[in-house]
Amino acid sequence: MTAAAGHTPTPTPSARVPGVEVMAVPENIGANEPTGIPGSAVSTLPAALWRERAAEHRRRIDELLDTHPPRLPDGSPHPVWSFLFTYYSFRRAALRTWHPGFGVVLCDAADYVSRRGYRRVAGTTDDIAVTVDVSMLRRRRDLLAYVHRLLSATAARPARLHCFGLHEWAMVYRTAEVRHDSVPLRLGSAGTDEVVESLPLRCTHFDAFRFFTDEAAPRNELPLEREGQIASEQPGCVHAGMDLYKWATKLSPLLPAELVADAFALALDLRELDMKASPYDLRDHGLEPIAIETTAGRAAYAREQERLAGRAAELRDGLLTACDALMAAE
Repeated sequence: MTAAAGHTPTPTPSARVPGVEVMAVPENIGANEPTGIPGSAVSTLPAALWRERAAEHRRRIDELLDTHPPRLPDGSPHPVWSFLFTYYSFRRAALRTWHPGFGVVLCDAADYVSRRGYRRVAGTTDDIAVTVDVSMLRRRRDLLAYVHRLLSATAARPARLHCFGLHEWAMVYRTAEVRHDSVPLRLGSAGTDEVVESLPLRCTHFDAFRFFTDEAAPRNELPLEREGQIASEQPGCVHAGMDLYKWATKLSPLLPAELVADAFALALDLRELDMKASPYDLRDHGLEPIAIETTAGRAAYAREQERLAGRAAELRDGLLTACDALMAAE
């Protein structure tokens, strides 16, 4: 498996995480179970350091959740932010849980002994040292390969910035059923249909396209299928950027929690752009619309899409680097 063009793997965790110490691997580490870590050293985090990082991670996630609540005060789903917990199905508690990533031993970590995917490390001076089990890496082998192929192919293409978020409009085209029935359509049904009919549909993301109405699907520039996702995905796509969060969560706890948090923060910003440009009137929820039915609105959307695509490119590269290291370790 080769990395994307221009993609250079970063150093091992012990070389890039401040405060990490390195210890020799005892001969009986893992009670005859191989560590899955290349070489003869394991990165270790003393309790004071990893607990500080874990607390900072929780503070960051809690702040993001406080400002982007998945539910309204009455307990009903938020029309904007609940999507990131229903569609991606990564629970709040899981998001708040800190993980060091594969190949790192946590000292004095009794709380992690019973966590899924972890095991105790035998033969160390710390009798409650733990690490992510190599069996977790083995079970994710096929997923790792797929994510690497998808992200590499996406990164190798130029960003397309002329879709203008019309996928949300295509999902309610010529239908009385809307996906967010708690908020009104900004232009009404007839006005929404008129916008779809006046602008070309250029969706490149299958998981958005599959929700198009039957009348909207044939209007798309290209027919999309699941089998062709690797061939069609492109880095300007808002949903491709949001899906970086999906891939990060599916690879947890092999990845450092900070990388998952970065993906979540980006997904929130991409979701905001997505819904500002949607046909829904979300002003009561603090989102001023981007009127993509106008020339000025389309220009504003493309500018913000380009800015967020730049952030997504950096995160995509980080995930590719992590996949490179994990596949090398496995």
